[in-house]
Amino acid sequence: MPELPEVETIRRGIKPHINNQKFQKIIIRNASLRWPVTADISQCLPGQKLLSVERRAKYLLLKTNSHCLVIHLGMSGSLKITDATVAAEKHDHVDICFDNGVIVRYNDPRRFGSILLTDQNPLQHKLLACLGIEPFDKLFTGKYLYDLSRNKKQCIKSFIMNAQVVAGVGNIYANEALFKSAIHPLRSAGRISCSRYDRLATQIQKTLELAIEAGGSTIRDFSNSDGKPGYFSQQLCVYGLAGKPCRVCNHPIISKRINQRNSFYCATCQR
Repeated sequence: MPELPEVETIRRGIKPHINNQKFQKIIIRNASLRWPVTADISQCLPGQKLLSVERRAKYLLLKTNSHCLVIHLGMSGSLKITDATVAAEKHDHVDICFDNGVIVRYNDPRRFGSILLTDQNPLQHKLLACLGIEPFDKLFTGKYLYDLSRNKKQCIKSFIMNAQVVAGVGNIYANEALFKSAIHPLRSAGRISCSRYDRLATQIQKTLELAIEAGGSTIRDFSNSDGKPGYFSQQLCVYGLAGKPCRVCNHPIISKRINQRNSFYCATCQR
């Protein structure tokens, strides 16, 4: 699944091509995504100017004066910049066409993503309203995590992946940040000191920043808006490296299912 760095990479990739451009038309080839793509998208957007391309957690927000497209890439979705000379392929379900000839093409083999239209404040949309703080918000600190974690028995990995706690820390980056913070993923969130949370908050931000700079992580089929893979996967310390030696202590990396998610850690370095 594209996580925050991949979504931010795509946002930065498409914005220069479409910002301040007018929607020309929306071509819907297959409306059967996680929720049906409704016809009002084709009726309301043409002629409107795109004023901003923003991100909230793993959602992309394409805003006009009166409407907003709320896009989630699901498990396998992607957006790429193209034009009318490039024929649509099998899983190219929606084209968002602009007056300058640019097409933002939505591709999604598994069709778990979504493209929704709202004429209300998108941050109050039911999918976004309950999201927690952004990891790059100045209020996201170790003290913030420490205060929320008091009396929490759930493991720290599940705690930081809870979108109501912090929005956008997906599985790959949770594994990496915990390793860099030397915190065992199964440790109870309520039994971690404030000083360790300070280190964890810093490592979450640093890990996400490095991933964005590298264009995200290509684990299976992610590519950015230009069709290029993300290169952060070359910098991974533990994710997907089960059985390989820890880069710090040389003990083998362990793989374990934690709340239905593949997890990777070093039992020696992480406590």
